Amino acid sequence: MQLSATVLIIIITALSSFYAWKHYAFLSRSMFNPYQVNQKGQYDRFVLSGFIHKDGMHLLFNMITFYFFGRLVEQYLTYRFGGMTGVVVFVLFYLAAIVIADIPTFLKHKNNPHYQALGASGGTAAAVFASIILMPMADICLFGLLCLPGFILGILFLGYSAVKSKQGNDSINHDAHLYGALFGIVFILVLSPESAVHFIDQVKNFSLF
Repeated sequence: MQLSATVLIIIITALSSFYAWKHYAFLSRSMFNPYQVNQKGQYDRFVLSGFIHKDGMHLLFNMITFYFFGRLVEQYLTYRFGGMTGVVVFVLFYLAAIVIADIPTFLKHKNNPHYQALGASGGTAAAVFASIILMPMADICLFGLLCLPGFILGILFLGYSAVKSKQGNDSINHDAHLYGALFGIVFILVLSPESAVHFIDQVKNFSLF
């Protein structure tokens, strides 16, 4: 059975994170450090930092979230562009989201040698909100216990990110969640402007009871 691009990305990210936890030099070189990018031109940190995580919980949270939402976006793109082309577009979408979501942080901290972050925040958030625009009412179940429509989980996701961003003490670029989310929304609306009308119609008729 052929693995989806979503699952392959998760496998690569997990292996890279495990390796980074055992090899500090690799972890340090992969961290998103705007100062090092600005001073030494290490632009590969924009991408590398998206494939390493702080710890098992950080990795698990990001990859479970990406698994549920990323599959939907991948399916949409393969349907729209065809099998192989759709997969390529999906991978480029994910990588672009990781990079673009980090640009505001780079501009903010490029002269701060002490700031560094890691994680697939931008790519995960882009997949979350792209899929929410496509199917806002699709139920997502977390650990088989809590099932809610995607757009509600998306709101909770941003709320959590906003709180953690203010705390700013865990080496995770929570600001990238916001910019990744915006990228995912814009990406889908450019490809499918009619999705905005569908999203509004679905959400305005939603009721918890």
